[in-house]
Amino acid sequence: MRFAGSLVLAAAVSAVILAVQAEPAHAGRADVAALQVGLRGLGLYPSTIDGVSGPWTRRGVRRLQHRKGLAVDGIAGPQTRRALGRRGAPSLGSRPMLTGRRGWDVAALQFLLSGRGFGPGGFDGGFGPNTALAVRRFQQAAGLGVDGVAGPATVGALRGRRTLSVPGGAVAFLRPVRAPITDRFGWVGGRRHTGIDFPASAGAPVGAAGRGVIAFAGWNTGGYGYLVVVRHRLGFESWYAHLSRVAVARGQAVTGGTRIGNVGSTGRSTGPHLHFEVRRFGTPIDPMPRLLGAVAARSTARSRRPLVCRPNADARNARDADPPLARVGRC
Repeated sequence: MRFAGSLVLAAAVSAVILAVQAEPAHAGRADVAALQVGLRGLGLYPSTIDGVSGPWTRRGVRRLQHRKGLAVDGIAGPQTRRALGRRGAPSLGSRPMLTGRRGWDVAALQFLLSGRGFGPGGFDGGFGPNTALAVRRFQQAAGLGVDGVAGPATVGALRGRRTLSVPGGAVAFLRPVRAPITDRFGWVGGRRHTGIDFPASAGAPVGAAGRGVIAFAGWNTGGYGYLVVVRHRLGFESWYAHLSRVAVARGQAVTGGTRIGNVGSTGRSTGPHLHFEVRRFGTPIDPMPRLLGAVAARSTARSRRPLVCRPNADARNARDADPPLARVGRC
């Protein structure tokens, strides 16, 4: 689900006070993610680390404040951050981060890395081997010295907006449907958009964006509706969401242009469109640098029988947003 609310960020001494009013800055979202990691470590935040200050985040802050005898206002000010213990300090950028360190800044670093497509595989506030590898991969892509230490230059590059060379070799994708692109990868309307959207008429054919094997084809309970996932080489996957029908089955080999389904508005969607994602080792990355101008051609191969499942009625009236966690569901 989408977490409502947004954030105003103000620095006070070495702490950051989180309020819930205006649009957050880029670094502020990382701080919200660090707050969520800290709350989750104390068993006070059961949801996904998404960097958006929504109802679950505010509820966790209030529960922490009540537990520690603080004023219960849902705002993570300096006293509330101190109540998190080692999980509430130090602030991002206050020290170089390297293997063995833990804390608020490491959790924020992991979130920034993930947003750039260099995710360490999770958010726990601990600088271990996966985080060190992610830092080195990012440093190489950003043209920095590759030492695995997240110092001022690395953090500054993570906070910047410069497009980086994309890791992973020469892997490119066809456009899966003949339609323009509207919402792109990144922060859109206060939420993290994990792919790109192609608005197209209902029933328009969707083709596989490249050669691979179907890893999933069916109903997804996380909000993607009818979903197809194609596994490609070098750890890449392409995701095709909100389909009206699925025309392939798990384990089936496909090539660029193989018909995998049709555009729809299933799951958490407000109108017909294709939500297209590219993931590498499970982390969503910006598809645009790898997207070709050519559109996947229609396949003349006979489609398999489409799956027919009960629609997710609970999401019918929801605003269009990507689920923070993809959960493979069943009919």
